[in-house]
Amino acid sequence: MTIPGLRHLLGLYDIRENDPVLAEAQFRAFARQVLILYAVLSFNLAGLAYAHYGQAPFWSIVGPPAVLITVIVISAAVWLHMARRPPQGEDAFVSLRIVNFFAFLLALSIAIWATTLFGRGNPANDIHILFFLGITVMFCMQCLSQLRSASYILATVALPYCVYYVAIGEPLVKMTVVNYVVVLLGSLVMHQFAYRDFCDLVSLTEENGRLAHTDPLTGLPNRRSFVARLEETVETALAKGGRFGVGVIDLDGFKPVNDSLGHGAGDAVLREVARRLESVGLGWPARLGGDEFGLIVEGGIDLDEIGRRICADLGRPYHLREGQAQIGASIGFAVFPDAATRVETLVDRADFALYHAKARRRGSSTCFAPEHEAELRRHADVEQALRRADLAAEFHLLYQPIIDVADGRVEAYEALARWNSPTLGSVSPADFIPVAERSGLIRDLTRILLTKALDTMRGWPVERRLSFNLSAHDIAGPEGVDALTTLVVASEIDPSRIVFEVTESGLMRDLVDARRALTSLKALGVRIALDDFGTGYSSLSYLQRLPVDRLKIDRSFISRCTEDETSLNIIRSILDLCRHLALDCVVEGIETVEQKRLLRSVGCRSMQGYLFQRPMPAEAIAAFDAASGPGMIKHQGREGQPAAA
Repeated sequence: MTIPGLRHLLGLYDIRENDPVLAEAQFRAFARQVLILYAVLSFNLAGLAYAHYGQAPFWSIVGPPAVLITVIVISAAVWLHMARRPPQGEDAFVSLRIVNFFAFLLALSIAIWATTLFGRGNPANDIHILFFLGITVMFCMQCLSQLRSASYILATVALPYCVYYVAIGEPLVKMTVVNYVVVLLGSLVMHQFAYRDFCDLVSLTEENGRLAHTDPLTGLPNRRSFVARLEETVETALAKGGRFGVGVIDLDGFKPVNDSLGHGAGDAVLREVARRLESVGLGWPARLGGDEFGLIVEGGIDLDEIGRRICADLGRPYHLREGQAQIGASIGFAVFPDAATRVETLVDRADFALYHAKARRRGSSTCFAPEHEAELRRHADVEQALRRADLAAEFHLLYQPIIDVADGRVEAYEALARWNSPTLGSVSPADFIPVAERSGLIRDLTRILLTKALDTMRGWPVERRLSFNLSAHDIAGPEGVDALTTLVVASEIDPSRIVFEVTESGLMRDLVDARRALTSLKALGVRIALDDFGTGYSSLSYLQRLPVDRLKIDRSFISRCTEDETSLNIIRSILDLCRHLALDCVVEGIETVEQKRLLRSVGCRSMQGYLFQRPMPAEAIAAFDAASGPGMIKHQGREGQPAAA
């Protein structure tokens, strides 16, 4: 036999020590079967001893089986103890080597004892001995089928005794032994097949387990793995009194990259984000889904510095095959145990800190702080009150005019939602609208308020328009668009008198769906306004791809335009853009006569703000219209003074 062949033969008796996963699986498989193996083996030992009672010496049918059964019982107790916490890694290899050694000693001892009984009784007793050895070895090999080395050890111990019985036995004994050897060799071949299948199954199970806990696109751990790792970290920190941070990272500007450069480019960005998170080495990253990532930071916790470094690293340009992409990242952190001690609460706190970071300044990080707790409770109170609310009874609309300052006339009224809660009192739209969006109640609220606005509009002059704000959730699917269409058609109001306002940042969440929804609404005949223009991504390609009729310049530029030349130049640029694209333009947030005059001088015509009129109830519109004919608009503010003061 060649040396490679000898190595292969010896390998049948080895444990694959380069595969700890297989070793752990072998241990678990044997642990499930060891008790039944020992029970059958003990019963067979007692049965063989009983069959030779009175024919063999008393000590030979009592002493050896008693010792063997005692050893078996002790081994069973040890296995029961070990099965409670299965060994891993090197400990699993040690346990399997012990199984091999114990199988050799036990098989050798039983074979020697049974051989000492051979010839002590009648021919039926000798056949019983052969039957005992044969059936016991076959059963033990079956129980050890996942541990090939132990099965081959049993077969190796059995073969010399088969040769011995063939040499000394009667013809019937010889034929019985020969039959057994043939069956034994066939069983070894089948065991080899079964062992290979077991190894393949373990490998497949391991791969499936890895895939179940791994994000296939980025190779990072997925949400399930993140939660499991977080649970382990919490348990360790509780036991040792440690601290750690949990981060939730959201990419800013990812959707526009996906929409403008394609999904392939978006996937490439996500893979590069994963690579940067791993290479920066500031925590244990995972992909939670979409463009959201998680981070567990152990050890020294300077989360502000970690947040700055990650935001800076993820904000660097992404050089793709399709072109260069630029995105940012916002991060929310929560510290254990300061923010919370439960996994779900920690993630919720980190998510709230992320929301706070996005609302304050995109591209930054925020750590959940004590002052956020009051805000979070406020949000929770608002959500509970909102879920219990009678939306039709508790919500109402106020209307603020949009003025054509060139003609001094009202061109439209913007409907503004207000909520008087029986339990919370007056609740700001800045509080209840985000909660309504997160809780899924925004569509019901929009439907009720639009119905009220359309009913109010029936008494207006035919040239007067209604401007109504929509949430991105209202147009996130065909059902929402169908509901809006149904309400407009049922009102029998000319759709061209209705302007639906949508925020720029809301549309950018999914530009493809937004375009589809707005195109459907535009086909109905309504007009589309892009609200808060200049505070989102402001890509010219979006204006080209979206069916927009009007831009509303955000009030943040207006409040600084009289002192800040840059703000004024931005307004000039947007006005020029509107003229070249044939879009209407409205400036909102006008509070002083000085602002009005300056903006009128650079070409602004449609304005809205406290200078002209605060939001008013529907009942006051008729009186305001009567006092606001062409050239009759009065200012509510004074020169250089904000009307809202």
